[in-house]
Amino acid sequence: MITRKAFLRNMAGLAAGTLLTDKGIALTTNAKERAIGLQLYTLRNEMSKDPAGTLKKAAELGFREVENFGYNGKFFGMDAAAYKTLLSGLGLAPVSGHYMWGGATDNPPQGSIRKGWEQAVADAAALGQQYMVLAFLFPNERKTPDQYKKVAEDLNKAGEICKKSGIQMAYHNHDFEFQPIDGVLPFDLLMKETDASLVKAELDLYWAVKAGQPPVELFKQYKGRVALWHVKDMDKTEKKSFTEVGNGAIDFAPIFKAHKTSGMQHFFVEQDQCPGSPFDSITQSITYIKKNLVKLV
Repeated sequence: MITRKAFLRNMAGLAAGTLLTDKGIALTTNAKERAIGLQLYTLRNEMSKDPAGTLKKAAELGFREVENFGYNGKFFGMDAAAYKTLLSGLGLAPVSGHYMWGGATDNPPQGSIRKGWEQAVADAAALGQQYMVLAFLFPNERKTPDQYKKVAEDLNKAGEICKKSGIQMAYHNHDFEFQPIDGVLPFDLLMKETDASLVKAELDLYWAVKAGQPPVELFKQYKGRVALWHVKDMDKTEKKSFTEVGNGAIDFAPIFKAHKTSGMQHFFVEQDQCPGSPFDSITQSITYIKKNLVKLV
């Protein structure tokens, strides 16, 4: 029988993440660990057919956060309230979402920075997103430094609107931002021309490494500004294709150890292309992350 003294000691131990038995043996409780996120683009085909079933499987694999994509006034065919209810019931937090610029066309897509952004922000806020991320620039949107300057200008404006709703704007890279145009490195231009408080970076680790840019060096260069990561690996072939985390050539340990320098708040598993079922790929990735990397943050 546990005495009152032992009970009080247990309560104190719970607050510290341990539990003491009446014999003084310390038992470790399940302390809250870093949530692992998933960029749902990895499951794009499955999400188009069965969003609820797909999200349920992701939750069962141990993912606790998701990053959305494809917003067009709806989230996978659902309004913000319905989608929020679905995610909440599965224990998934919609931390972030990907959006387009729409700056090099006369008819930008709905929900892009250049069309319907205020409504997109309102819906993201209703859903509970903390971040809205410019996901990709099409080739005709990134031909010159002046175009990148316009992107930066629009990012600042979009970030101002986000800020009013308590949301942080960010920019997601590929490899082309690290390819000089007229002697200018687009990624540096974007970081320089945007307000650091309004626009953070979501660093795609795969694309940075493929472009010859060590992520830890980028963390040092933009200390505290790289708030989000995409965690994906690069295979060891000449093609340097996408592969499951832990199955490729990227050494993730020093990257994760540098998370404080980065300012990383959330990270998401993403695999643009999978050799078979994407569920098999993300299972392999999350298993490796849980075993080897999550303890580093």
